[in-house]
Amino acid sequence: MLQFEELKLKLIENEKPLADLADALGIKKMEEEIARLEEQTTQESFWNDVANSNKVLQRISNLKSKLKKYTDLKSLYEDTLVLIEMSDEMEDESMIEECTLNVDKVKEELDAQTLSTLLSGQYDNNNAILTFHAGAGGTEAQDWALMLFRMYHRWGERHGFKTSTLDYLDGEEAGLKSAVVLIEGENAFGYLKSEMGIHRLVRVSPFDSSGRRHTSFASLEVMPEIDDTIEVEIRPEDIKMDVYRASGAGGQKVNKTSSAVRLTHLPTGIVVSCQVERSQFQNRDVAMRMLKSKLIEIKEREHLDNIADIKGEQKEIGWGSQIRSYVFMPYTLAKDHRTGFENGNINAVMDGDIDGFITAYLKMQSQEKLSAENQ
Repeated sequence: MLQFEELKLKLIENEKPLADLADALGIKKMEEEIARLEEQTTQESFWNDVANSNKVLQRISNLKSKLKKYTDLKSLYEDTLVLIEMSDEMEDESMIEECTLNVDKVKEELDAQTLSTLLSGQYDNNNAILTFHAGAGGTEAQDWALMLFRMYHRWGERHGFKTSTLDYLDGEEAGLKSAVVLIEGENAFGYLKSEMGIHRLVRVSPFDSSGRRHTSFASLEVMPEIDDTIEVEIRPEDIKMDVYRASGAGGQKVNKTSSAVRLTHLPTGIVVSCQVERSQFQNRDVAMRMLKSKLIEIKEREHLDNIADIKGEQKEIGWGSQIRSYVFMPYTLAKDHRTGFENGNINAVMDGDIDGFITAYLKMQSQEKLSAENQ
């Protein structure tokens, strides 16, 4: 049947990219490393160094997860090919829908795994900490910051990631002044690091009774969450801690005791805060992880050798020019100014459909890296 022949051809188009993916992932080397690391776990001295043991076990877990994703994809490809051939031979039209869904699923998963091969940074596999700040412009800018806050929550939900609000400061009339969100999932930072910068909104403001068009700005800062396996030297005397009463969106589900914690790193002036946990001690622990993450991110971004090299002039994320514009009026378009990628379905974008922007940025970074290496 013609429909099955077309599906088979569409599926086979993925055969070479699937083989290329195996090479890019280094499947054979991955299997060899898993075997080598598992051999280490059988040695009597393995648990003598608990910190190192945990690193080894985490590495094994990560490698096995990546390997399973690839083997599951390969199995899906092979099973779908057999299903199409059998259905065609039996001329069973009732299988067309299932075969079509499987072919689309193969392509979707292949694209997702291929994208992950572009992530080669030291912290790309880590969770991501997102910090939102409304720009100048009062209520309109604060509402825009809230729209971005929701957009990234929706993106996390689309990918099955866990999202947690660590800190939240309400806007004066609507929206938010600032917020901190933790997005937990494999490669969360690797994907979202491309989103750091200034986001520009153009629309007719619902807060303007004259119906005029407004331009608003909000900044997004993205950091990798740094766990306890990575040591960052922070002297106790360099930390100033303030406690305050927590507040949140609509006053919902937020502890009203003075358990919120604000930490200031005196040498750099960096400030972090957390109010999501129920106790002051828990909030301090989370805030300390955020501070470590921020110091590490600045060190990497500024290409510094040591944390101590971070100066006051470098402590703030520069606003600079916007990385992306979101236009609601007179036309609808979201356009990235670094890559040129655009999407005219602004509602889908605000509902978390930003993978196209992320993919375009990662491909651009990969090409720039290859060009630099070839020079």
